[in-house]
Amino acid sequence: MGPLRYGPEVNVEQIAPDLWHWTAPHPEWTPKNRGENGEGWDQLVSSYAMVADELVLIDPQVPTDDADAAKFWEALDGDVESHGPPQILITINFHVRSAPQIAERYEGAKTWEPGTVGDSLPGGVLAHDLSAFDEVAFELPQHRALVFGDVVLDGPRLCPQDWLPEGRTREELAEALRPLLRGKELLLLTHGGPTAASDLEV
Repeated sequence: MGPLRYGPEVNVEQIAPDLWHWTAPHPEWTPKNRGENGEGWDQLVSSYAMVADELVLIDPQVPTDDADAAKFWEALDGDVESHGPPQILITINFHVRSAPQIAERYEGAKTWEPGTVGDSLPGGVLAHDLSAFDEVAFELPQHRALVFGDVVLDGPRLCPQDWLPEGRTREELAEALRPLLRGKELLLLTHGGPTAASDLEV
């Protein structure tokens, strides 16, 4: 992937060695998803790619505009040619996004979703079980980074209470996240974007 500006809503940028971030509109988004109090999520969602020995995609969303999508696929085709079929990691079941289209396009692609994540993941990625909150957090050790799906949003901030499974609290979520955050420098938010880990107060 290269530093490409496809259109006003789609941007691909390198944020660290071998690590890329891109944004694209979510096709199912409506203004009500942001919520009356503004605590929900915006139309632009974030995805990540780690391009090293393997090509790892996290919560990938393909652009909805046909012209932007064509450029995106062209760039991804080049990455697959260089690094092999994509290995797709999903943080939360709501974030399957474009994973099926990507997996169908490239023979040998594999998708890991919550409930199927094992001990050995591609690219040296580590999985942290947040099943009490219906999520898996992915750690990229070489970047001292954590990827979150819904439990941490733009800000950064914890997700609203009504997003949590019944019986769970934001206080419990904060307690679960504290040990994961130790020694981390970067948060990769799929609702938001890259941000400093020190900015999250839990």
